[in-house]
Amino acid sequence: MDLILTFGIILIGVFLFVKDYFSIDTTSILIMTLFIVAGVLSPEEGFSGFNHPATLTLGCIFVVSGGVFNSGILDGLSETIIKLAKIHYLVALVVFCFIAGLFSAFINDTAVVALLLPIALTVCRETNISPGKLLMPISFAALFGGTCTLIGTSTNILVSSYAKSYGLAEFGMFEFSGAALCLLAVGFAYLFLAGPFLLPKSKNSEQLTKKTEKYITEVRIEADSPDVNKTIHKSRLINKFDVRILSILRDDIIINDVHTDTVLHEGDSLKIMVPPQAFSHLLNTKGYKFKGDKRKKDELHSDEYRLYEVILPFDSTLIGNSLDGLKFSEIYKLSVLAIRHRNEIILDDLPSVDLKQGDMLLVMGKKETIDELESDKLFLTLSEYDKKKLNYKKAIPAILIGIAVIMAAALNLTNILISAMVGALLMILTGVLKPNEAYQAVEWKVIFMMAGVLSMGSALEKTGGAAMIANFIETTLGQYNAHVTLSIIYLTSVIGTNLISSKATAALMSPVVISLAAAMEVNYQPFLIAVMFACSLTFMTPMSYPTNTMVYGPGNYKFRDFLKFGTPLNILTWLAASVVIPYFFPF
Repeated sequence: MDLILTFGIILIGVFLFVKDYFSIDTTSILIMTLFIVAGVLSPEEGFSGFNHPATLTLGCIFVVSGGVFNSGILDGLSETIIKLAKIHYLVALVVFCFIAGLFSAFINDTAVVALLLPIALTVCRETNISPGKLLMPISFAALFGGTCTLIGTSTNILVSSYAKSYGLAEFGMFEFSGAALCLLAVGFAYLFLAGPFLLPKSKNSEQLTKKTEKYITEVRIEADSPDVNKTIHKSRLINKFDVRILSILRDDIIINDVHTDTVLHEGDSLKIMVPPQAFSHLLNTKGYKFKGDKRKKDELHSDEYRLYEVILPFDSTLIGNSLDGLKFSEIYKLSVLAIRHRNEIILDDLPSVDLKQGDMLLVMGKKETIDELESDKLFLTLSEYDKKKLNYKKAIPAILIGIAVIMAAALNLTNILISAMVGALLMILTGVLKPNEAYQAVEWKVIFMMAGVLSMGSALEKTGGAAMIANFIETTLGQYNAHVTLSIIYLTSVIGTNLISSKATAALMSPVVISLAAAMEVNYQPFLIAVMFACSLTFMTPMSYPTNTMVYGPGNYKFRDFLKFGTPLNILTWLAASVVIPYFFPF
């Protein structure tokens, strides 16, 4: 009965992951709760994911990488990156991919992409490079870099922890780096050779590059507007602010047939397209009232208020809430004028819109407010990049602590959990991070998601489900050798990751492949590494990995762009992994 309940709950979880009714971490905790309520797992077993070595290690690694990140080390490279990237598109592609891959091997890949994103957009604005030609490769390069070390991604730590739970040897810090670097070389070759031809370059993808990007919004002509009783052709909206009038709402009647000789009246509500740079000035010009502008009367024409483009990262606490539910304007003192969800620009009924990861918001407010909310990781500013000053008093100890954590684990002086725990503590004791900054450095969504999905593996192991699936696979694929089986495992894991999530797929596949290796009487390591790589190297959809979602909006990609550029890369890495993994880890 427990076995039937286990498979039933897992199917419910897969359905919820695919449908995306709830956030991934919420679904993970729901699955864990169902296992406990159904009696498949005891409360102690269900909640054991929170004190699981993988979860604790990941939390400490977040603090260590947060210390390195907050010290401004990566920001210190920004000027050099921008100068090199301005030389030529291919130079920019190589530089950004190299930096993303290098730092993602040691620092959380979402944090690396979060830093590089505004830098890349700065380069795009100052050159003729389209964001669509640059942002997707940055995300993919970060994914390749994350596979190179044990601490590169949370998936690596999760999969390695399963080996230990089965009484097998864990993976070392650089044990699978050779195989990962081979895949990185294959991937980078594809990015550099195919990127210029397959990546999209269209008017849509260039709208963040130049000052021609236009947002659609609504503005009301007030009594003191200089455009009252003027024709559109002679209006300031057209001649000074480069506005395109799409329609006019006058006396509850929509006028779509708008001509240059149409006269504007007081009280007209205009639906317009306007460049953000002109928008900033227009917001502070008397006579125009924008829909969504929540400033008080004495603040309406203050130069302190500016327009910003921001994006919601994976760990933003705004995700899953509406502006109305958050009381956004009242609490955060910002006006939201437009929301871009994927390729849709939302203007109507903004307060009731549920915010999603990767959504871009056009907000207006004071710079100090924007900086404060960005430091709280509520969103990431895209409209401008401010280089942070390198703090050597923090940078030097942060680098030394980071190196010590890596080397202590790599040289087997201690395991990665103890190494990371000591490193996290040192980051606080040396003043690199304040205690509250250490808490902010932890991506709690990932922690809860990790704890939740671990319950799936525990349930499969406890009920014998993992062994049953492994025996079925071994019987079904019995006529094939281990190399073919590994290739099928890799492909299955890639498909699972694109459908649900990397952590959930890893939690489901890891106990199964360990049991499968035992049934086939072969080395378990190739199978686990196949799961590890497949769950990280996923490029086919913008939802398959947080970094892909982060670049989706700013790059103005369509879903098919990921399929077009990512699918060949997934096939290429699948074929390469099928050869490379057994070479480094024989059966």
